[in-house]
Amino acid sequence: MSEAHASAPASVTLQPASPLDELRSPAFQRLLQQCIHCGLCLQACPTYSVFGSEADSPRGRIALVSAASTGRIELNGVFREHIDLCLGCRACETACPSGVQYGLILEGAQTTLQRARIPGRLERFIRWLALRQFLPHTNRLRLMARLLRVYQRLGLQRLVRSLGILPSPLRVMEGLLPPLPASYRDYRQPAPAVGQKRGQVAFFYGCVQEAFLASINEATIRVLQRNGYEVHFPLDQTCCGAASLHLGETDGAHALARRNIDAFERYEAEHGAFLAIINNAGGCGAALKEYARELAADPDYAEKAARFSARVLDISEFLAGHLHHPPQGVLRRRVTYADSCHLRHAQKVVRQPRDLLRLIPGLELVELERPDRCCGSAGVYNILQPQTAQAVLAEKMADIARTGAGVVVATNTGCHFQLLSGARQSASPLQVVHLVELLDESYRLAEEQ
Repeated sequence: MSEAHASAPASVTLQPASPLDELRSPAFQRLLQQCIHCGLCLQACPTYSVFGSEADSPRGRIALVSAASTGRIELNGVFREHIDLCLGCRACETACPSGVQYGLILEGAQTTLQRARIPGRLERFIRWLALRQFLPHTNRLRLMARLLRVYQRLGLQRLVRSLGILPSPLRVMEGLLPPLPASYRDYRQPAPAVGQKRGQVAFFYGCVQEAFLASINEATIRVLQRNGYEVHFPLDQTCCGAASLHLGETDGAHALARRNIDAFERYEAEHGAFLAIINNAGGCGAALKEYARELAADPDYAEKAARFSARVLDISEFLAGHLHHPPQGVLRRRVTYADSCHLRHAQKVVRQPRDLLRLIPGLELVELERPDRCCGSAGVYNILQPQTAQAVLAEKMADIARTGAGVVVATNTGCHFQLLSGARQSASPLQVVHLVELLDESYRLAEEQ
Protein backbone atom coordinates (compact mmCIF):
# COMPACT_ATOMS: atom_id res chain seq x y z
CA MET A 1 0.00 0.00 0.00
CA SER A 2 1.33 3.46 -0.91
CA GLU A 3 1.98 6.09 1.73
CA ALA A 4 -0.84 8.23 0.33
CA HIS A 5 -3.37 5.45 0.73
CA ALA A 6 -2.02 4.38 4.11
CA SER A 7 -2.43 7.86 5.61
CA ALA A 8 -5.88 8.62 4.15
CA PRO A 9 -8.84 8.56 6.53
CA ALA A 10 -11.10 5.55 6.05
CA SER A 11 -14.05 7.78 5.16
CA VAL A 12 -12.25 9.48 2.27
CA THR A 13 -12.39 8.04 -1.23
CA LEU A 14 -9.32 9.04 -3.20
CA GLN A 15 -10.09 9.91 -6.83
CA PRO A 16 -7.68 8.73 -9.55
CA ALA A 17 -5.71 11.42 -11.31
CA SER A 18 -7.44 12.75 -14.40
CA PRO A 19 -5.68 12.28 -17.75
CA LEU A 20 -6.25 16.02 -18.22
CA ASP A 21 -4.28 17.05 -15.13
CA GLU A 22 -1.12 17.80 -17.10
CA LEU A 23 -2.95 19.91 -19.70
CA ARG A 24 -4.73 21.84 -16.95
CA SER A 25 -1.60 22.65 -14.96
CA PRO A 26 -0.60 26.34 -14.76
CA ALA A 27 2.75 25.61 -16.44
CA PHE A 28 1.08 23.91 -19.41
CA GLN A 29 -1.51 26.65 -19.73
CA ARG A 30 1.32 29.18 -19.97
CA LEU A 31 2.76 27.15 -22.87
CA LEU A 32 -0.58 27.37 -24.68
CA GLN A 33 -0.86 31.11 -24.07
CA GLN A 34 2.46 31.77 -25.82
CA CYS A 35 0.74 31.23 -29.16
CA ILE A 36 -0.56 34.55 -30.57
CA HIS A 37 -2.30 32.80 -33.52
CA CYS A 38 -0.38 34.80 -36.12
CA GLY A 39 -0.35 31.92 -38.60
CA LEU A 40 3.33 32.13 -39.56
CA CYS A 41 3.60 28.44 -38.70
CA LEU A 42 1.08 27.37 -41.34
CA GLN A 43 3.39 27.29 -44.34
CA ALA A 44 6.07 25.47 -42.35
CA CYS A 45 3.70 22.62 -41.46
CA PRO A 46 3.76 19.54 -43.71
CA THR A 47 0.29 18.31 -42.73
CA TYR A 48 -1.21 21.74 -43.37
CA SER A 49 0.36 21.53 -46.82
CA VAL A 50 -1.20 18.10 -47.41
CA PHE A 51 -4.69 18.75 -45.98
CA GLY A 52 -5.07 22.54 -46.07
CA SER A 53 -7.01 22.25 -42.82
CA GLU A 54 -6.65 24.63 -39.88
CA ALA A 55 -7.03 21.68 -37.51
CA ASP A 56 -3.96 20.10 -39.14
CA SER A 57 -1.77 23.14 -38.52
CA PRO A 58 0.22 23.91 -35.35
CA ARG A 59 -2.04 26.85 -34.55
CA GLY A 60 -5.13 24.69 -34.98
CA ARG A 61 -3.75 21.86 -32.88
CA ILE A 62 -2.86 24.28 -30.08
CA ALA A 63 -6.47 25.50 -30.16
CA LEU A 64 -7.65 21.89 -29.93
CA VAL A 65 -5.37 21.20 -26.95
CA SER A 66 -6.66 24.34 -25.24
CA ALA A 67 -10.25 23.25 -25.85
CA ALA A 68 -9.57 19.76 -24.52
CA SER A 69 -7.87 21.12 -21.41
CA THR A 70 -11.00 23.07 -20.48
CA GLY A 71 -13.41 20.27 -21.32
CA ARG A 72 -14.91 21.97 -24.38
CA ILE A 73 -14.14 18.95 -26.55
CA GLU A 74 -13.68 15.27 -25.78
CA LEU A 75 -10.28 13.60 -25.98
CA ASN A 76 -11.53 11.08 -28.52
CA GLY A 77 -12.82 11.95 -31.96
CA VAL A 78 -11.58 15.17 -33.57
CA PHE A 79 -8.93 15.87 -30.93
CA ARG A 80 -7.27 12.46 -31.20
CA GLU A 81 -7.52 12.44 -34.99
CA HIS A 82 -5.67 15.71 -35.52
CA ILE A 83 -3.08 15.18 -32.78
CA ASP A 84 -2.29 11.73 -34.21
CA LEU A 85 -1.83 13.28 -37.67
CA CYS A 86 0.93 15.62 -36.44
CA LEU A 87 4.40 14.58 -37.58
CA GLY A 88 6.08 16.23 -34.61
CA CYS A 89 8.72 17.65 -36.95
CA ARG A 90 8.79 20.95 -34.99
CA ALA A 91 9.31 23.06 -38.10
CA CYS A 92 6.71 25.37 -36.56
CA GLU A 93 9.10 26.10 -33.68
CA THR A 94 11.68 27.45 -36.12
CA ALA A 95 9.03 29.54 -37.90
CA CYS A 96 7.36 30.89 -34.75
CA PRO A 97 8.21 34.51 -33.82
CA SER A 98 6.83 34.03 -30.29
CA GLY A 99 9.00 31.08 -29.30
CA VAL A 100 6.08 28.70 -28.79
CA GLN A 101 7.42 25.37 -27.51
CA TYR A 102 5.20 23.25 -29.70
CA GLY A 103 7.18 20.07 -29.01
CA LEU A 104 6.26 20.29 -25.32
CA ILE A 105 2.61 20.95 -26.15
CA LEU A 106 2.48 17.98 -28.51
CA GLU A 107 4.20 15.72 -25.98
CA GLY A 108 1.67 16.72 -23.33
CA ALA A 109 -1.22 16.02 -25.70
CA GLN A 110 0.18 12.62 -26.72
CA THR A 111 0.80 11.62 -23.10
CA THR A 112 -2.74 12.67 -22.18
CA LEU A 113 -4.20 10.62 -25.02
CA GLN A 114 -2.14 7.60 -24.01
CA ARG A 115 -3.31 7.82 -20.40
CA ALA A 116 -6.94 8.33 -21.38
CA ARG A 117 -7.35 5.26 -23.53
CA ILE A 118 -7.33 1.53 -22.97
CA PRO A 119 -5.59 -0.06 -25.97
CA GLY A 120 -6.68 -3.47 -27.22
CA ARG A 121 -4.74 -6.62 -26.52
CA LEU A 122 -3.00 -6.67 -29.90
CA GLU A 123 -1.80 -3.06 -29.55
CA ARG A 124 -0.66 -3.67 -25.98
CA PHE A 125 1.29 -6.71 -27.15
CA ILE A 126 2.93 -4.82 -30.05
CA ARG A 127 3.91 -1.92 -27.78
CA TRP A 128 5.27 -4.32 -25.18
CA LEU A 129 7.24 -6.19 -27.84
CA ALA A 130 8.70 -3.10 -29.50
CA LEU A 131 9.22 -0.75 -26.55
CA ARG A 132 10.13 -3.28 -23.87
CA GLN A 133 11.57 -6.36 -25.58
CA PHE A 134 13.41 -5.00 -28.63
CA LEU A 135 14.37 -1.31 -28.60
CA PRO A 136 16.09 -1.39 -25.18
CA HIS A 137 18.05 -4.53 -26.19
CA THR A 138 20.54 -3.94 -29.00
CA ASN A 139 21.58 -7.61 -29.19
CA ARG A 140 17.99 -8.64 -29.89
CA LEU A 141 17.73 -6.03 -32.63
CA ARG A 142 20.99 -7.28 -34.13
CA LEU A 143 19.61 -10.83 -34.15
CA MET A 144 16.49 -9.60 -35.92
CA ALA A 145 18.63 -7.77 -38.47
CA ARG A 146 20.73 -10.90 -39.07
CA LEU A 147 17.61 -12.95 -39.76
CA LEU A 148 16.27 -10.28 -42.08
CA ARG A 149 19.60 -10.22 -43.90
CA VAL A 150 19.15 -13.93 -44.63
CA TYR A 151 15.68 -13.04 -45.93
CA GLN A 152 17.29 -10.47 -48.24
CA ARG A 153 20.18 -12.68 -49.39
CA LEU A 154 17.95 -15.63 -50.26
CA GLY A 155 15.84 -13.47 -52.57
CA LEU A 156 12.77 -13.74 -50.38
CA GLN A 157 12.51 -9.96 -50.16
CA ARG A 158 12.14 -9.61 -53.93
CA LEU A 159 9.52 -12.36 -53.97
CA VAL A 160 7.50 -10.91 -51.08
CA ARG A 161 7.56 -7.43 -52.58
CA SER A 162 6.56 -8.65 -56.03
CA LEU A 163 3.64 -10.66 -54.65
CA GLY A 164 2.46 -7.91 -52.29
CA ILE A 165 1.26 -10.46 -49.75
CA LEU A 166 2.10 -8.65 -46.53
CA PRO A 167 -0.69 -6.82 -44.69
CA SER A 168 -0.28 -3.20 -43.65
CA PRO A 169 1.57 -2.08 -41.52
CA LEU A 170 3.97 -5.03 -42.05
CA ARG A 171 4.19 -4.08 -45.72
CA VAL A 172 5.19 -0.54 -44.76
CA MET A 173 7.79 -1.76 -42.27
CA GLU A 174 9.25 -4.25 -44.76
CA GLY A 175 9.44 -1.51 -47.39
CA LEU A 176 11.70 0.54 -45.11
CA LEU A 177 14.37 -2.13 -44.76
CA PRO A 178 17.84 -1.00 -45.86
CA PRO A 179 20.57 -3.38 -47.06
CA LEU A 180 21.54 -5.02 -43.77
CA PRO A 181 25.05 -5.38 -42.28
CA ALA A 182 26.95 -8.65 -42.40
CA SER A 183 28.75 -8.12 -39.09
CA TYR A 184 28.96 -5.85 -36.06
CA ARG A 185 31.73 -4.21 -34.07
CA ASP A 186 32.74 -5.59 -30.69
CA TYR A 187 32.29 -2.58 -28.43
CA ARG A 188 34.10 -4.00 -25.43
CA GLN A 189 37.31 -2.14 -26.27
CA PRO A 190 37.74 1.58 -27.06
CA ALA A 191 38.73 2.56 -30.59
CA PRO A 192 42.20 4.17 -30.34
CA ALA A 193 43.04 7.57 -31.77
CA VAL A 194 44.98 7.63 -35.04
CA GLY A 195 48.08 9.80 -34.80
CA GLN A 196 48.24 12.41 -32.07
CA LYS A 197 45.67 11.74 -29.36
CA ARG A 198 43.62 14.86 -28.68
CA GLY A 199 41.20 13.45 -26.14
CA GLN A 200 38.53 10.85 -25.63
CA VAL A 201 34.83 10.88 -26.42
CA ALA A 202 31.92 8.59 -25.62
CA PHE A 203 29.78 7.32 -28.48
CA PHE A 204 26.04 6.73 -28.23
CA TYR A 205 25.59 4.09 -30.93
CA GLY A 206 21.84 3.74 -30.61
CA CYS A 207 19.53 0.76 -31.02
CA VAL A 208 17.95 0.70 -34.50
CA GLN A 209 20.90 2.66 -35.92
CA GLU A 210 23.37 0.07 -34.64
CA ALA A 211 21.34 -2.97 -35.72
CA PHE A 212 20.24 -1.79 -39.18
CA LEU A 213 22.76 0.88 -40.22
CA ALA A 214 25.93 -0.31 -38.51
CA SER A 215 28.11 0.96 -41.37
CA ILE A 216 27.23 4.53 -40.38
CA ASN A 217 28.39 3.91 -36.84
CA GLU A 218 31.62 2.39 -38.17
CA ALA A 219 32.23 5.41 -40.39
CA THR A 220 31.54 7.75 -37.46
CA ILE A 221 34.12 5.97 -35.32
CA ARG A 222 36.77 6.02 -38.06
CA VAL A 223 36.28 9.74 -38.70
CA LEU A 224 36.67 10.48 -34.99
CA GLN A 225 39.78 8.28 -34.80
CA ARG A 226 41.38 10.02 -37.79
CA ASN A 227 40.92 13.34 -36.04
CA GLY A 228 42.79 12.17 -32.96
CA TYR A 229 40.01 10.95 -30.67
CA GLU A 230 39.86 7.75 -28.69
CA VAL A 231 36.26 6.54 -28.89
CA HIS A 232 34.63 4.81 -25.91
CA PHE A 233 31.43 2.77 -25.79
CA PRO A 234 29.53 2.47 -22.50
CA LEU A 235 28.09 -1.03 -22.90
CA ASP A 236 25.11 -0.53 -20.58
CA GLN A 237 23.63 2.16 -22.81
CA THR A 238 20.16 1.55 -24.20
CA CYS A 239 17.53 3.11 -26.49
CA CYS A 240 17.34 6.91 -26.21
CA GLY A 241 13.59 6.80 -25.56
CA ALA A 242 12.48 8.82 -28.60
CA ALA A 243 10.10 6.10 -29.83
CA SER A 244 8.43 5.92 -26.42
CA LEU A 245 7.96 9.70 -26.40
CA HIS A 246 6.45 9.62 -29.91
CA LEU A 247 3.85 7.16 -28.60
CA GLY A 248 3.07 9.09 -25.43
CA GLU A 249 4.86 6.55 -23.21
CA THR A 250 6.65 9.16 -21.10
CA ASP A 251 7.20 6.93 -18.08
CA GLY A 252 9.00 4.39 -20.24
CA ALA A 253 11.04 7.12 -21.93
CA HIS A 254 12.12 8.50 -18.56
CA ALA A 255 13.17 5.04 -17.38
CA LEU A 256 15.40 4.67 -20.46
CA ALA A 257 16.85 8.15 -19.86
CA ARG A 258 17.83 7.20 -16.31
CA ARG A 259 19.46 3.99 -17.55
CA ASN A 260 21.55 5.89 -20.08
CA ILE A 261 22.60 8.56 -17.61
CA ASP A 262 23.69 5.88 -15.14
CA ALA A 263 25.53 3.90 -17.83
CA PHE A 264 27.60 6.84 -19.03
CA GLU A 265 28.23 8.10 -15.51
CA ARG A 266 29.52 4.70 -14.32
CA TYR A 267 31.69 4.25 -17.39
CA GLU A 268 33.21 7.70 -17.08
CA ALA A 269 34.04 7.11 -13.41
CA GLU A 270 36.09 4.08 -14.50
CA HIS A 271 37.70 5.42 -17.69
CA GLY A 272 38.15 9.16 -17.18
CA ALA A 273 36.35 12.27 -18.43
CA PHE A 274 34.92 12.59 -21.95
CA LEU A 275 35.10 15.71 -24.06
CA ALA A 276 31.61 14.98 -25.34
CA ILE A 277 28.94 12.33 -25.82
CA ILE A 278 28.69 11.90 -29.58
CA ASN A 279 25.68 10.64 -31.53
CA ASN A 280 24.97 10.56 -35.24
CA ALA A 281 21.15 10.40 -35.48
CA GLY A 282 19.12 13.61 -35.29
CA GLY A 283 16.13 12.10 -33.50
CA CYS A 284 18.25 10.31 -30.92
CA GLY A 285 20.34 13.40 -30.32
CA ALA A 286 17.26 15.53 -29.71
CA ALA A 287 15.97 13.01 -27.16
CA LEU A 288 19.35 12.85 -25.41
CA LYS A 289 19.68 16.63 -25.26
CA GLU A 290 16.21 16.89 -23.76
CA TYR A 291 16.87 14.52 -20.85
CA ALA A 292 17.50 17.61 -18.73
CA ARG A 293 14.02 18.90 -19.47
CA GLU A 294 12.32 15.52 -19.21
CA LEU A 295 13.82 14.76 -15.79
CA ALA A 296 13.81 18.31 -14.39
CA ALA A 297 11.23 17.33 -11.73
CA ASP A 298 13.12 14.19 -10.67
CA PRO A 299 15.05 15.07 -7.49
CA ASP A 300 17.45 12.16 -7.97
CA TYR A 301 18.22 12.78 -11.65
CA ALA A 302 17.60 16.45 -12.46
CA GLU A 303 21.21 17.48 -11.89
CA LYS A 304 22.64 14.34 -13.50
CA ALA A 305 20.39 14.79 -16.54
CA ALA A 306 21.48 18.42 -16.92
CA ARG A 307 25.16 17.40 -16.90
CA PHE A 308 24.51 14.59 -19.37
CA SER A 309 22.50 16.66 -21.85
CA ALA A 310 25.00 19.54 -21.77
CA ARG A 311 27.68 17.27 -23.25
CA VAL A 312 25.62 15.61 -25.99
CA LEU A 313 26.73 16.69 -29.47
CA ASP A 314 25.74 15.58 -32.93
CA ILE A 315 28.76 14.30 -34.85
CA SER A 316 28.56 17.33 -37.18
CA GLU A 317 28.55 19.72 -34.19
CA PHE A 318 31.61 18.06 -32.73
CA LEU A 319 33.55 17.89 -35.99
CA ALA A 320 32.79 21.52 -36.78
CA GLY A 321 35.04 22.49 -33.89
CA HIS A 322 37.37 19.47 -33.82
CA LEU A 323 38.19 18.66 -37.45
CA HIS A 324 41.97 18.58 -37.08
CA HIS A 325 42.49 16.73 -40.36
CA PRO A 326 40.17 17.93 -43.15
CA PRO A 327 39.24 15.32 -45.77
CA GLN A 328 41.55 15.31 -48.80
CA GLY A 329 40.20 12.62 -51.12
CA VAL A 330 38.33 13.93 -54.18
CA LEU A 331 34.65 12.88 -54.53
CA ARG A 332 33.24 14.21 -57.79
CA ARG A 333 29.54 13.98 -56.95
CA ARG A 334 26.51 16.20 -57.01
CA VAL A 335 24.76 15.85 -53.65
CA THR A 336 21.89 17.42 -51.77
CA TYR A 337 21.37 17.50 -48.03
CA ALA A 338 18.04 16.48 -46.46
CA ASP A 339 17.91 17.96 -42.97
CA SER A 340 16.77 15.75 -40.15
CA CYS A 341 13.82 17.63 -38.62
CA HIS A 342 15.01 16.99 -35.09
CA LEU A 343 18.56 18.01 -35.96
CA ARG A 344 17.41 21.22 -37.65
CA HIS A 345 14.40 22.28 -35.59
CA ALA A 346 15.00 20.70 -32.18
CA GLN A 347 18.81 20.78 -31.97
CA LYS A 348 19.19 23.86 -34.20
CA VAL A 349 22.09 22.23 -36.07
CA VAL A 350 21.85 23.58 -39.61
CA ARG A 351 25.15 25.05 -40.75
CA GLN A 352 27.62 22.43 -39.52
CA PRO A 353 26.67 19.49 -41.78
CA ARG A 354 26.74 21.76 -44.82
CA ASP A 355 30.11 23.23 -43.89
CA LEU A 356 31.57 19.74 -43.55
CA LEU A 357 30.19 18.65 -46.93
CA ARG A 358 31.72 21.72 -48.58
CA LEU A 359 35.13 20.72 -47.21
CA ILE A 360 35.16 17.50 -49.27
CA PRO A 361 37.18 18.13 -52.46
CA GLY A 362 35.19 17.76 -55.67
CA LEU A 363 31.79 17.57 -53.96
CA GLU A 364 29.03 19.83 -55.32
CA LEU A 365 26.33 20.61 -52.76
CA VAL A 366 22.97 21.67 -54.20
CA GLU A 367 20.36 22.96 -51.75
CA LEU A 368 16.76 21.79 -51.71
CA GLU A 369 14.03 24.36 -52.30
CA ARG A 370 12.44 23.34 -48.97
CA PRO A 371 15.27 22.00 -46.80
CA ASP A 372 13.14 22.53 -43.69
CA ARG A 373 10.41 20.14 -44.89
CA CYS A 374 9.93 16.73 -43.24
CA CYS A 375 10.39 13.53 -45.26
CA GLY A 376 7.45 11.82 -43.52
CA SER A 377 9.40 9.41 -41.34
CA ALA A 378 8.90 11.19 -38.00
CA GLY A 379 9.75 8.34 -35.65
CA VAL A 380 7.04 5.73 -36.15
CA TYR A 381 4.69 8.06 -38.06
CA ASN A 382 5.33 6.41 -41.43
CA ILE A 383 4.13 3.12 -39.93
CA LEU A 384 1.12 4.49 -38.04
CA GLN A 385 0.03 7.04 -40.68
CA PRO A 386 1.35 5.58 -43.95
CA GLN A 387 -0.92 7.48 -46.36
CA THR A 388 -0.06 10.91 -44.97
CA ALA A 389 3.61 9.93 -44.68
CA GLN A 390 3.60 8.95 -48.35
CA ALA A 391 2.13 12.32 -49.36
CA VAL A 392 4.84 14.13 -47.38
CA LEU A 393 7.52 11.85 -48.84
CA ALA A 394 6.31 12.54 -52.38
CA GLU A 395 6.91 16.27 -51.85
CA LYS A 396 10.40 15.58 -50.50
CA MET A 397 11.34 13.24 -53.36
CA ALA A 398 10.15 15.78 -55.93
CA ASP A 399 12.30 18.45 -54.26
CA ILE A 400 15.31 16.11 -54.32
CA ALA A 401 14.72 15.29 -57.99
CA ARG A 402 14.73 18.99 -58.92
CA THR A 403 18.31 19.33 -57.64
CA GLY A 404 19.61 16.81 -60.17
CA ALA A 405 21.69 15.23 -57.38
CA GLY A 406 22.64 11.59 -57.53
CA VAL A 407 23.25 11.42 -53.79
CA VAL A 408 21.11 12.60 -50.89
CA VAL A 409 22.75 13.01 -47.49
CA ALA A 410 20.71 12.08 -44.41
CA THR A 411 21.62 12.46 -40.75
CA ASN A 412 18.91 10.47 -39.00
CA THR A 413 18.00 6.79 -38.93
CA GLY A 414 14.32 7.14 -39.79
CA CYS A 415 15.04 9.66 -42.56
CA HIS A 416 17.57 7.23 -44.04
CA PHE A 417 14.98 4.44 -44.17
CA GLN A 418 12.30 6.75 -45.54
CA LEU A 419 14.46 8.20 -48.32
CA LEU A 420 15.66 4.74 -49.35
CA SER A 421 12.02 3.70 -49.59
CA GLY A 422 11.22 6.79 -51.65
CA ALA A 423 14.09 6.09 -54.06
CA ARG A 424 12.96 2.47 -54.48
CA GLN A 425 9.34 3.41 -55.08
CA SER A 426 10.32 5.90 -57.78
CA ALA A 427 12.81 3.45 -59.34
CA SER A 428 15.46 6.13 -58.88
CA PRO A 429 19.21 5.35 -58.80
CA LEU A 430 19.48 7.93 -56.02
CA GLN A 431 21.98 6.98 -53.32
CA VAL A 432 21.18 7.68 -49.66
CA VAL A 433 24.22 8.14 -47.44
CA HIS A 434 25.09 9.65 -44.09
CA LEU A 435 27.38 12.67 -43.88
CA VAL A 436 30.08 10.64 -42.09
CA GLU A 437 30.10 8.04 -44.86
CA LEU A 438 31.18 10.68 -47.38
CA LEU A 439 33.81 12.03 -45.00
CA ASP A 440 35.07 8.50 -44.35
CA GLU A 441 35.27 7.75 -48.08
CA SER A 442 37.21 10.95 -48.74
CA TYR A 443 39.72 10.05 -45.99
CA ARG A 444 40.07 6.52 -47.37
CA LEU A 445 40.70 7.72 -50.94
CA ALA A 446 43.38 10.12 -49.77
CA GLU A 447 45.10 7.36 -47.79
CA GLU A 448 45.08 5.02 -50.81
CA GLN A 449 46.90 7.51 -53.04
